[in-house]
Amino acid sequence: MLCNEAIARGCLEAGLDFATGYPGTPSSEVIDTLNAYHDRNFYVEWSVNEKVALENAIGASWCGLRSICVMKHVGLNVAADPFMSLAYTGVKGGLVVLSADDPFPHSSQNEQDSRRYAHAAKIPCLDPSTPQEAKDMVKYAFCLSERHEIPVMLRPTTRICHARSDIEIDDIPKESRRGRFVKDPKRWVLVPAHAKELHKKLNEKQEKIIEDLSSTPFNYSINRGETAIISSGVASAYAHELIPDGVSFMKIGTYPIDLRKLKAFTERHKKILVIEELDPVLEEAARMVSSSEIIGKMTGDVPLGGELNLNIVHGILEKNGISPKIRYEERDPEEGLPKRPPSLCAGCMHQPTLYAIEEVFKGDIYPSDIGCYTLSAHAIDTCLCMGSSVSIGSGISHCEGRNVVVTIGDSTFMHTGIPGLINAVYNDAKMVLVILDNRTTAMTGHQPSPGTGENISGTCKELSLEAICRACGADLVETVDPYDFVVMKEALHRAKAKHGVRVIIARHPCAIIEKRRKGEEIPFEIDVKRCTKCGDCLDYGCPAIELYDIKPIINDLCNGCGICSVLCSSGAITRRKER
Repeated sequence: MLCNEAIARGCLEAGLDFATGYPGTPSSEVIDTLNAYHDRNFYVEWSVNEKVALENAIGASWCGLRSICVMKHVGLNVAADPFMSLAYTGVKGGLVVLSADDPFPHSSQNEQDSRRYAHAAKIPCLDPSTPQEAKDMVKYAFCLSERHEIPVMLRPTTRICHARSDIEIDDIPKESRRGRFVKDPKRWVLVPAHAKELHKKLNEKQEKIIEDLSSTPFNYSINRGETAIISSGVASAYAHELIPDGVSFMKIGTYPIDLRKLKAFTERHKKILVIEELDPVLEEAARMVSSSEIIGKMTGDVPLGGELNLNIVHGILEKNGISPKIRYEERDPEEGLPKRPPSLCAGCMHQPTLYAIEEVFKGDIYPSDIGCYTLSAHAIDTCLCMGSSVSIGSGISHCEGRNVVVTIGDSTFMHTGIPGLINAVYNDAKMVLVILDNRTTAMTGHQPSPGTGENISGTCKELSLEAICRACGADLVETVDPYDFVVMKEALHRAKAKHGVRVIIARHPCAIIEKRRKGEEIPFEIDVKRCTKCGDCLDYGCPAIELYDIKPIINDLCNGCGICSVLCSSGAITRRKER
């Protein structure tokens, strides 16, 4: 069972009532799995962003229902406002915040450590080392949350979320709860006078929470020598597999850490090696309570960034004089393998849109955003965080004489792009905003978004991007199909000739979705006799076009979009049936 599926199973076994989230690798499968459960008696939604998702889950929890809110680590930044204050008010029904961290990172813009957020909010954090432990932890989290009336964070990382293993399962309860909100202004209304008292209560909870966490099987220690290893998360699984006899071991799976137990363990040993991913959270705690020699990230013995694996941990142990009980042969990568950088799918509607932008606004500035379109080689100058393209573009437009052409996906625009558009109009920015509407949230697994007319449960009211942009005060709003490349360029030229905040909605379904709905399109091919080797088709960047024996060819990835035939000045590219 995939770990994210196991986490969903743990929610079901815990009697989940309410689930919300926003898609983000490596967390997305949790909500998808919950939604697919055949005998569902609970509510599930994909929300428009993580802040909204958490606030919905809070509402359910305050009605006494068990709730989970699922997001990736950077999504917690978006949800930070309610997250930090929620620790003060606490919860009624158990509330779990799943924040999936992404060391390396595989699919994110940073490597932040969600344990820092849990510490700042003074809430418990559970750090699983295996899929089974993740499933067991989420069940425990609901109980812990209700016992102390506090939200609990579950913090799996990418290698945990996407690992597979056999999972021991329990029965799923059939009964369901009915929610009821009980008014309690001194608790639910966070004015300063109430916040002062609630903060005192939050501080008073800490010792009892630590006592509960300390007694769980998620923390344990083994004493068997003068040298010790302390570890957590998936790193503890690597360390446990490699640690030899004669070296002590302490696994920490819950936060806040029981500092008394940590101190007692460290004081028994002369040398402590701390192995953890991302920030040196364990190491800092060990240094705070121990007079023993502590080595880890802060001494340069463990990498400060990236993720760990068995080979890396093997090297860390050997470097520090610990002989791993299992030895691995280092294998060098095969030589001569071709580079395979990430790219957009063949026929993706983003490619002609971005290519047209570069042609019409040559040499101008292209702020962009989070989504598939960052895989393109065209018209991407910035990418910071969800929705940032609009506001960054607005800021640049007040400082630069060149045109500013912003690109953002439809789902990302709904997520956090709308306030930036309002601000740009309000403060008289001069820019073109191109919304890349591929009718889905493609990069995270084709989840629906508010502009598609579908939600996680099926058909729903469709929110019009055009109406939203006009309501925000945009000076121009046009919609165009980027597969009609000539019309796409004409729309961009019209936008370039006007002033103010101009919006072009480039709309065409995701190539993968369209292929599923329509089946295979007749592909294109290149007439080698007519080809002049000008390279225009190769510069376009479609993965279906490659160089073979000094001339371009179209491979089997072609989905028949036809943009390359428009770009070919020699007329060498035609649909196969036409020749």
